[in-house]
Amino acid sequence: MTACTGDGFDPKPAPQPAKPVELSRYLGRWYEIARYPNRFEKGCEAVTAEYARRPDGLISVTNTCRKGSPSGPATQAEGRAKVVGEGGAKLKVSFFGPFFSDYWVLDHADDYAWALVGDSDGELFWILSREPNPANRAELVRRAEALGYHPDRLIFPRHLEPAAGPISPSAP
Repeated sequence: MTACTGDGFDPKPAPQPAKPVELSRYLGRWYEIARYPNRFEKGCEAVTAEYARRPDGLISVTNTCRKGSPSGPATQAEGRAKVVGEGGAKLKVSFFGPFFSDYWVLDHADDYAWALVGDSDGELFWILSREPNPANRAELVRRAEALGYHPDRLIFPRHLEPAAGPISPSAP
């Protein structure tokens, strides 16, 4: 399988994770900045993913999608993940019973401010950030392209703008 399929580009092998992942630093909330189209996120905006340790040693995964708009009705998908192999960058995720799919952290910031995630086939891909509207979005898309992902296939879900701070009263 390839990272670039059906887009008129020369196929490239699906990339391997660039570096290890410290799971304790990866846990927490991520905002989906971009994704390849997939059937389970059709119409989703303001997408977030929450990762947390479970008592059984697995990782809980809670994906939240706002249907139609960043303030639309929320739907959630609950799943679980397990680390496979060395380095912590390759996981298997399940939202449907005993069936697990590849979830590879292909690259990430040293401070875990962003991550590029895909599967072993190069068919699924996400750009994640700790912020809903990161200033470095264009750089993240360039990084994805360098890994062999086609920018024209990316969907960019909208997120609500952060609330402004309190407005101070005008001086008399």
